Amino acid sequence: MEYDIKELIRTALSMRKMSYTPYSHFNVGAALLSKDGRVFTGCNIENASYTPTNCAERTAFFKAVSEGVKDFELIVITGGKEDAKELDYCPPCGVCRQVMSEFCDDSFKIILAKSETEYKTYSLDESLPLRFSPKNLLG
Repeated sequence: MEYDIKELIRTALSMRKMSYTPYSHFNVGAALLSKDGRVFTGCNIENASYTPTNCAERTAFFKAVSEGVKDFELIVITGGKEDAKELDYCPPCGVCRQVMSEFCDDSFKIILAKSETEYKTYSLDESLPLRFSPKNLLG
């Protein structure tokens, strides 16, 4: 599938501004590209009791799935302190990787971006080897 990586990174960067992070002040944005070319966005949303907090990546996945989309190509993730002058690479947490594992195959791409020109690409398999997935239950 053809896609504009710079546009996806810009989208993820813009989603950081939508984050609700009154406790950590660590803003994360995500842009999830489905195999049919649609982009679903997400930001992290904190909660005072922490457990109900939702990461940007899961927000994007849950939005997509709630609209009937379950086939994905890649996700772009950007994150850092809300006042950061420069971003570092922001890998997804283990829970988000597990959600990715539910809907994505080994070749699904996880793109960690500092900027439109500085990014790294990993496969889901590299990011979460030996994961528990639907294959374990369905054969």
